[in-house]
Amino acid sequence: MPFVRSRYILPLLLVTACALPRQSEARFEYRQRHMGIEARVVLYAPQEAVAQRAARAAFARIALLDSLLSDYRVDSELNRLSAGAGGPAVPVSEELFFVLSRAQDMARHSDGAFDVTVGPLVQLWREARRSGRMPSEEARSEAMERTGWRYLHLDATTRTAQLLRPGMRLDLGGIAKGYAADQAIAALRAEGVDRALVEMGGDIVAGNPPPGTRGWQLRLMDADSTDPPQLLANAAISTSGDAEQFVELAGERYSHVVDPATGLGLRSRIAATVIAPDGVTADALSTTLTVLGPERGEALVARHFPGVRARVRRVAEPSS
Repeated sequence: MPFVRSRYILPLLLVTACALPRQSEARFEYRQRHMGIEARVVLYAPQEAVAQRAARAAFARIALLDSLLSDYRVDSELNRLSAGAGGPAVPVSEELFFVLSRAQDMARHSDGAFDVTVGPLVQLWREARRSGRMPSEEARSEAMERTGWRYLHLDATTRTAQLLRPGMRLDLGGIAKGYAADQAIAALRAEGVDRALVEMGGDIVAGNPPPGTRGWQLRLMDADSTDPPQLLANAAISTSGDAEQFVELAGERYSHVVDPATGLGLRSRIAATVIAPDGVTADALSTTLTVLGPERGEALVARHFPGVRARVRRVAEPSS
């Protein structure tokens, strides 16, 4: 599959599954809204009843994870953990502990370019998008005092988590959807459906390919018409960038992705696409690469993620 590492890509994807099914299997597609986006499940099954049962299991798993990992839901496990920031370590669910552990691994590999403790800064920039006003230096400095991945402590023996500074707030926006797609694929497999694809916004996880094919066909939007589609099977792909989520303040464009080192929304117009063995890796790494940029991002992938394919590019400014 011709997906060499390069800094020149198109960040958005269209998903197609054009294979003709075997007589014993038919194609089914289901959509539900979860985690603030439309989740899509495409699968092959011998009967509609089997397909519906499997899809219900997949969406139920996604819904459960939303109740655990959401930073929007006041009653989520994540927000309950954040509410206890500065207090003692508390037991957390297996799912939350896993995601936090993988997030901390990415933080260590990237020297903090990926940081799930940026919740205070994310809230600041969400308000900036709503109000159209730039956050003050004082507000940004105060929010940065409540961030820092080294102040999140995990204990695998007791499966506990502790936020060491009062006022800290976690945000899993750069990793949770990839994990949810992984878990949805696992739920489908548990129902006997292994030819499936789950799409969660810019995160796609694929199981076995459609019947008679080598993979699910993925085509880059605006790619040259002569370019062959990418084929994905038992792997994940994630895209990150500021093509849709950004705010313009005082003539500057700021991404929804926050750089933990500066507390600012990204201004570098970086887009990244990652193909990895699982969604949690692809999701977190694509976010990290938009922060690091092409050169440092490619070095990170080469050093810590053998077998992962990544493309990072600087997006050209629109001509005036």
